[in-house]
Amino acid sequence: MDKQRTTLGVLTLLPLAAACGAQTAGNGSTRTEPAPLTGVHWTVDSLTLGGTTTRAPSGAYLRIGDDGRVSGNLGCNGFGSKATFTGDRVAFGGLRTTDMACEKGPMSFERSLGRALADKGPFTAKAAGGRLTLTAGAGDRINLTEEKDAPLRGTKWKVTALGDTDVSQPLPKGTDAYLVLREDGTLDGRLGCNHVSGRATVSDGHITLSRARTTRMMCQDSLMRTEKTLLGLFDSKIAYRLDHRGIALTSTNGTVVSAVADE
Repeated sequence: MDKQRTTLGVLTLLPLAAACGAQTAGNGSTRTEPAPLTGVHWTVDSLTLGGTTTRAPSGAYLRIGDDGRVSGNLGCNGFGSKATFTGDRVAFGGLRTTDMACEKGPMSFERSLGRALADKGPFTAKAAGGRLTLTAGAGDRINLTEEKDAPLRGTKWKVTALGDTDVSQPLPKGTDAYLVLREDGTLDGRLGCNHVSGRATVSDGHITLSRARTTRMMCQDSLMRTEKTLLGLFDSKIAYRLDHRGIALTSTNGTVVSAVADE
């Protein structure tokens, strides 16, 4: 089904935006140290309600930005919320979600996680060793794991969509297009049909690309159209924006190339 656009809510944080973790002091005693929650992509691992634990579907996550905004996914739909921190406790409320239908399993998990976030709190937050546990008073809990952001350089960025700031279209099925920025200042990849290489200089949120060097194969029309668009990134200065394991490249003419980190 088509995805209806829904404005996500803003997460308002009070000054304490940290959970508590255990750390051993020099004299062998245990003391509490703050572990940051903001700026981390927390992948939802599982949800325990009434003693029953359910594994989360792929893609469920929670992220609190340093600017106080939240983004997340309940298993199918994206969501936003407001949260109040009091010590090591956090309460969520007023969830807003997009409106997209998925398979039965993810939708069932989404309903449970959404109700838990809105109704089960406040949660006690404990973060340590790259893991976060949100535990409600009745023992219900959400288990999450920190997932590192993909680095700009050395990652194989697989192109998934082309468009502009308002609308994007996925690549034709079977299209193999990707770019890799190397530590030595070079770039290589594939444009859908031909392989490409060049120089790449990164500075202040921009990438300056040299003129492209490509192989000279001919492919079907849809691949050649994709290739022509991607070639428009070269011999120019383009803006880039990283978002966890995704990247958006914006050319001088407003074309936006979306890509994801390819494992």
